[in-house]
Amino acid sequence: MSGLVLVTGASGKTGKSLVAQLQAQGAAYRAATRGSEPPFDWTAPQTWDAALDGVGAIYLVAPPTVDDPYSKMIEFLKVAGSRRLVFLGMASLPAGGPAHGQVHQWLKDNSDDWAVVAPSAFMQNFAEGSHLATIRGEDAIYSNTEDGRVPFISADDIARAAFALLTGPAGQNREFLVTGGEAMSYDQVAEQIGQARGRPVAHVRISTDDLAARFIQRGLPELTARFLAAGYETIAAGAHAQTSDDYGALTGRAAITFEAFAQANAEVWRP
Repeated sequence: MSGLVLVTGASGKTGKSLVAQLQAQGAAYRAATRGSEPPFDWTAPQTWDAALDGVGAIYLVAPPTVDDPYSKMIEFLKVAGSRRLVFLGMASLPAGGPAHGQVHQWLKDNSDDWAVVAPSAFMQNFAEGSHLATIRGEDAIYSNTEDGRVPFISADDIARAAFALLTGPAGQNREFLVTGGEAMSYDQVAEQIGQARGRPVAHVRISTDDLAARFIQRGLPELTARFLAAGYETIAAGAHAQTSDDYGALTGRAAITFEAFAQANAEVWRP
């Protein structure tokens, strides 16, 4: 692969980590944000050509606060042309499905050099955002996942998988399911966080509507919030308990365990 790596979502969980890894390896890249030079804005097509100048590969992250982000991504992909495309998908959304599945299907139908990184839930969801606030302030994690299990994976490991696909052999042209090695319930997550920080944490079970309301309070558009909340509800049905060997095959290493992640973030969760 020649040319720059364009990192969309460069200020997000995986984007920040990917930028750091590209820097560490001396790889040429461009962080695509509204404040970058040149600027990049999903809602402003006039910014796309300059952002794509000299780019050989693109890391694609759906913008969470943009209305109808997937149609905008597809329009951008039409402009991007025959570059390598690595898309951050979701394990629960196959090609042809709604939301991320629309972009996945477009890649299958239109690109000769693409890959989808499809992670299970992020470990960082507990160390940032609303979970962090409630762990610190209320000693609680709120979810609609009931007893469902997920093989949580670190955003750093997701970025490591994306790095391998962006800089490795061409023409992978498939989805890679990247997961941690152990499927855990939110009860177990709460227990491990409590042990790491030295103060118990409860898993409080709430409805899907209540979870959507919490996302809306964080500033997400209502449709996005309800879509995400419905996605978490599928965890309760056991739809996300599967583990995969794809991460190890891509990177040659084991994903970090949740226990190690919790120990590394113990101070973050203390009031």
